[in-house]
Amino acid sequence: MKKKTSSNRFVRWGLWAIAFLPSACTLPPQFVPSAENRNVPATFPAVAQDTLTTAKVAWKKFFTDQNLLVLIDTALRNNQEVNILLQEINITQNEIRARKGEYLPFVSINAGAGVDKVGKYTRSGAVEENLEIAPETKFPEPLPDYMLGAFASWEVDIWSKLHNAKRSSLLRYLATVEGRNFMITQLVSEIANSYYELMALDNQLDILRKNIEIQTNALEIVRLEKKAARVTELAVKKFEAEVLKNQSRQYDIMQQIIEIENRINFLTGRFPHPIQRSSQTFNDLVPDTVYAGIPSQLLYNRPDIRQSELELEAAKVDVKVAKANFYPSIRLTAGVGFQAFNPSYLFTTPQSLIYSLGGELIAPLVNRNAIKANYYSANSRQIQAVYDYQQTILTAYIEVVNQLSNIANLRRSFDLKTKQVAALTESINISTYLFKSARADYMEVLMTQRDALESKFELIDTKKQQMNAMVNFYRALGGGWR
Repeated sequence: MKKKTSSNRFVRWGLWAIAFLPSACTLPPQFVPSAENRNVPATFPAVAQDTLTTAKVAWKKFFTDQNLLVLIDTALRNNQEVNILLQEINITQNEIRARKGEYLPFVSINAGAGVDKVGKYTRSGAVEENLEIAPETKFPEPLPDYMLGAFASWEVDIWSKLHNAKRSSLLRYLATVEGRNFMITQLVSEIANSYYELMALDNQLDILRKNIEIQTNALEIVRLEKKAARVTELAVKKFEAEVLKNQSRQYDIMQQIIEIENRINFLTGRFPHPIQRSSQTFNDLVPDTVYAGIPSQLLYNRPDIRQSELELEAAKVDVKVAKANFYPSIRLTAGVGFQAFNPSYLFTTPQSLIYSLGGELIAPLVNRNAIKANYYSANSRQIQAVYDYQQTILTAYIEVVNQLSNIANLRRSFDLKTKQVAALTESINISTYLFKSARADYMEVLMTQRDALESKFELIDTKKQQMNAMVNFYRALGGGWR
């Protein structure tokens, strides 16, 4: 094995020394990425250093709502984007097969037949005329030609150009697989967020309808107060307008529900269809405890980071392939078969036997602009890949930090809004009682009802944001594709 390696090395040095050393020595410098590209902070802010991470939890265990699990499972089977990426994976896999075949010998079988009529006063015609000794040995005119043989060609991969091209295709295939995994994390989180938004809208619609009922009762009270000459027609119209406004508002929410339902249907790859859900339990949902782990785990758990890393490795190999184009290449050709002007003589040996063996040494010597341009472009793409890799890591880290802060702040906000809703709900009864006893005017009742309704809407919206923050944090860690 050592002898073979040594002989290949001498062949390379020999080829360099013969004619191409001067031109190859002028190659432009190659960009080498820094090893610091993988450096990330040791911990996340305000989080204890612990390697336990929620990213490793499968989505079937992370989510507990059975209706949501069915939707995610349906989307993973039917979503068009996922299926398109599956075909992209097949394409890159076929590219590997094609690259692998390039550094193996190409063998083909050729069979042919034809006739050839040459002029008598041409070189070939004169040769045939002089070779005619007797009528029985006269060349047929026109001259038939029959051939059957096998021919092979092989480019000797001295500089590993073909091998590196195959390795680049393999890396891009793996990057495509990671791209599909990243697409799955996005799809899982989008369906979950849309599902929780749908449940929030259901609850807001239910609250609005209950509030309309309360306001309708208050309107009847105001009308009675007007008959008793305790309020004017202005109060009646104000309450009536508030009822009509909220009755109209419920149709806006209903439209939003339709659109979110169809958004989920689109993600699951089906036409408009009712979405099964248990919205009554939305207020009782408690975001699961999630664990951030340590930042370095993002390098292995986030598919987009792994995809970017593989793209960077492929770009490095592409530079080697582009650089190898400056060096000489060797191509060997060989063939063996049978050829005769009469089919009965076709397999007569050795008279009809033909064979060939040859080799070529080819290298660019003058006007290498195209090769240089390709090399410079490959180098620039490698630099792009380095920056893309760095940006992907930075984006992932910031996403996790943002969601950590978001979860903590939403928890505090929800607790305060819960107390606000309780206070405003109680104030509705108080304001109504005071209005009946003429100790508060109708505007106080009206404003109290408005504030209570908005606070309940905000509480539902905060709950939705809490659930979305949990889902987004799970996605930011790299969870959802397992």
